[in-house]
Amino acid sequence: MQRRAEREQPERAKRLTRVLVCAAAVPVMLVTAGCSSDSGSDDGGDKAASASASPSASPSPTVREAAYRTLPEPCAVLSEKTLDDLVPKAKSGKEGSSDDISTRGSCSWDSLENNGVKGSQFRWLNVSMLRFDSDTTRGPGDELAREYYGKQVRDAQSDEGAKNVRTEPADGIGDEATTVRYDLKKKEGTFKQQTVVARVENVVVTLDYNGAGLAGDRTPDADDLVKDARKAAKEAVASVTEANGTDAAPSKSPSKSASQSPSKSPSKSASQSASKASSKD
Repeated sequence: MQRRAEREQPERAKRLTRVLVCAAAVPVMLVTAGCSSDSGSDDGGDKAASASASPSASPSPTVREAAYRTLPEPCAVLSEKTLDDLVPKAKSGKEGSSDDISTRGSCSWDSLENNGVKGSQFRWLNVSMLRFDSDTTRGPGDELAREYYGKQVRDAQSDEGAKNVRTEPADGIGDEATTVRYDLKKKEGTFKQQTVVARVENVVVTLDYNGAGLAGDRTPDADDLVKDARKAAKEAVASVTEANGTDAAPSKSPSKSASQSPSKSPSKSASQSASKASSKD
């Protein structure tokens, strides 16, 4: 009996030791399992957050660049010889106001040549320029200029008091040009009005030129005035091109014009010139 008790005692001790070792290992496994579970959860959350934080980027809208970026000095677009021919007694030109000379500019000259008892010859000349930048909302600059070009022609055709209106293409001036000519009768005399509207790339040039014989002097020949006006318009368009140098990139011909146009017109109406004539008389 004693020997059997002695043999069983070591066996009990071994079993007790194994139980304690296993009991100590349980918390370690639980901790390990808990850490593994947390780590897996974090990885999934990071991936979801990363996916939601980087959506696919949509491409930005683009529009072709406008060819011309500036305008020449308005009162320097015509040579002295041209001014002597069109407004022989004119002094220095009067530059119109502009909030941005690289976008809008104008200059006007008037002349009153006194012929004594025969009366006098009045001339008025105005050159205006409007440049359009390309815009992703409104469209390319040359298309905006084309739309405004059409508007200027229509405005000239419908000028108040205009009689015997004639519209003709003006070949060889810029990319496209039109001449509108008509008579404007006032108490001072009959004014012969010529308006040449030309577009070159994204710039529109409008040249107004009229003449009248006042105080009994003869009415100037309209064909001569048209010829002079076209010559001056061609010179003004060339000045726009020269001001932009060789860096200007010609735009491709558009198929359609944009849907919006500027609300303000830089050109002056013939009726304003008639008012000047009456004040000079």
